[in-house]
Amino acid sequence: MRQIRVLLVDDHRILRAGLMALLSKEPDLVIVGEAADGVEAVQLSRQLQPQVVVMDVRLPHLSGADATRAIRRASPQTQILVLSMHDSPSLVLGMLRAGACSYLLKESAGAELAEAIRSTSQGQPVFTPEIARTVVHCLSDLPRGGEEELTPREREIFELVAQGKTSREIARQLSLSTKTVDNCRTTILQKLHARNRVEAIAVGLQRGLLTLPSTIG
Repeated sequence: MRQIRVLLVDDHRILRAGLMALLSKEPDLVIVGEAADGVEAVQLSRQLQPQVVVMDVRLPHLSGADATRAIRRASPQTQILVLSMHDSPSLVLGMLRAGACSYLLKESAGAELAEAIRSTSQGQPVFTPEIARTVVHCLSDLPRGGEEELTPREREIFELVAQGKTSREIARQLSLSTKTVDNCRTTILQKLHARNRVEAIAVGLQRGLLTLPSTIG
C-alpha cells in the first residue's frame, strides 16, 4: 500500500486534533507533523518532506500564500491542499497562484478529505463546488486579449496534464519525447494566458476545454 505523508497546518489546535482523529482512520495516510503558523509550516516541510500539506489561508507570522510559495519553491514535489473557511475570490486565487493544487472549504470537506488528499498527492486538483465556481468566474472576468485555439495534440496533452500526469508519463503514453511535452505545456500556458497549471485548468474549464475535475460534494 502506497503511504502518503501529510503535514497539517492550522493555528487552531482543536481543529488539528480533529483532523488527526479523522485521518488516522485511513491506513494509507500518515500524519508526519503539525504546524501552528506559516513559518513552522515551511520549516517542517523542509525537514519532513510530506507529499501533501493541508494548509489554512490565514496563519500567524507568515500567510498561507507565502508559506505555500516557499514550500513549493523548496520542494516542488510537495502538493498543497488548502483547507479554509475563507472563500473570497482574492484569497482563493492568491493561494492557487502561490502554487496550491486543491482548495476545500472546512464546512463541506468532511469525510471526503481523505480522498481529496489522495488526489492532491497525484497532482490532481480538487475543489469544493463553491470554490470551483469562484475560480472559473474570476478567471472568466479577467481581460484575456485574443484567444488562441489549442491544437488537437495540445488539447490531448492538456487533458493529461489536468489529470496530474508528469511530462515523462505523458511522453511515454503518447510516444513523444519529454522535451516535446515540456514545450507543449509551455505553449498551452501561453495560449491560455495562465501563470501555472492550476490556473490553466480553471481557464480550460471556463472555455469548455476540460470537464470539471474531481470535486467534493
